[in-house]
Amino acid sequence: MVGTRLGQWLILLSCILPFLRTEGSFVGITYLESAVAKGAVCLDGSPPAYHFDKGFGTGINNWLVHFEGGGWCNNVTTCLSRISTRLGSSKLMVKQVAFSGMLSNKQKFNPDFYNWNRIKVRYCDGASFTGDVEAVNPATNLHFRGAKVWLAVIEDLLAKGMRSAENAILSGCSAGGLASILHCDRFRALVPKGAKVKCLADAGYFINAKDVSGANHIETFYSQVVATHDSAKNLPPSCTSKMSPGLCFFPEYVAQQIQTPIFFVNAAYDSWQIKNILAPGVADPHGTWHSCKLDIEKCSPSQLTTMQDFRLQFLRALNVADISSPKGMFIDSCYAHCQTETQETWLRSDSPVLAKTTIAKAVGDWYFDRAPFQKIDCPYPCNPTCHNRIFDPHHDNPGV
Repeated sequence: MVGTRLGQWLILLSCILPFLRTEGSFVGITYLESAVAKGAVCLDGSPPAYHFDKGFGTGINNWLVHFEGGGWCNNVTTCLSRISTRLGSSKLMVKQVAFSGMLSNKQKFNPDFYNWNRIKVRYCDGASFTGDVEAVNPATNLHFRGAKVWLAVIEDLLAKGMRSAENAILSGCSAGGLASILHCDRFRALVPKGAKVKCLADAGYFINAKDVSGANHIETFYSQVVATHDSAKNLPPSCTSKMSPGLCFFPEYVAQQIQTPIFFVNAAYDSWQIKNILAPGVADPHGTWHSCKLDIEKCSPSQLTTMQDFRLQFLRALNVADISSPKGMFIDSCYAHCQTETQETWLRSDSPVLAKTTIAKAVGDWYFDRAPFQKIDCPYPCNPTCHNRIFDPHHDNPGV
């Protein structure tokens, strides 16, 4: 029995150690218990959580705050389904997560940010940290408190040293990338005035496009998210004063007003957007798009034509962001979603490149003002360096 257990441990260590040695490390969870008294809680009322790897050497006063993704919930039913998962309860989050890519503590794999204070904030509110409903329905016990969670986490990090920050980045992936857009200027206002502060949105530029059936599925969905979580009060007033709050959940309607420098990393054929905005299940009842969504190489010529049109819509939506000098972008033509958190797409010998530049170098050059970076890839399938996602058909859970 002991021998068997030892053998299992050795197998586990043989899997973990190469990762630790090469591309990253595992970082333990911190539960923000003090936030509960402020009403800053996950959907189920449990405390917010984050993972914090402290900076060292020259990075001791530099801070990278990265927000996790995970879609959204748009009504009581979908939000209730989250409380039995890590996306609605910190009780169900793993105690350690791997830090790689932009969060890696290895200079070789993350040359510009490896020794910064690196924080991954867990996502458990279902509305990109924008919700704020004071009342809790006793029948559901759902707490819509994402905005309070965001503020409680930032205030806790300020107390833990970010108040002395010299450099700071607010970043995020997917729904966390959207959070980094919506909260960018708010973050700048909370960090010390003397610090260099910029934001980064990875796969967070979701566009308002019709699906293959001609319906505005994502626009309706976002309106329901904003209404359920009462997010309007936490969306940029520059947008909500002009249009319906649901539209202000789309970056294309708020990005132009962002004053803080921001960088957009996004695939023009974002796999999540193709699966959920362009061809969601409700718009494809016969499953015509199923194989294509799992593997872009299995798309028919007509489906590829539709996706090329989606790319053009994405670029038009990005163009309204008023891409001036403080803004940066790395828009590749890969079938991917979130490219800064994984080593293979952030910085490795075979990582995606634009103008012979990796995402890591583009972001680092832009952040430190070494060189601006605003590049848009040629259309699929022109970039041989792409890492195109292939999804497991047995675990195809698009989310929306």
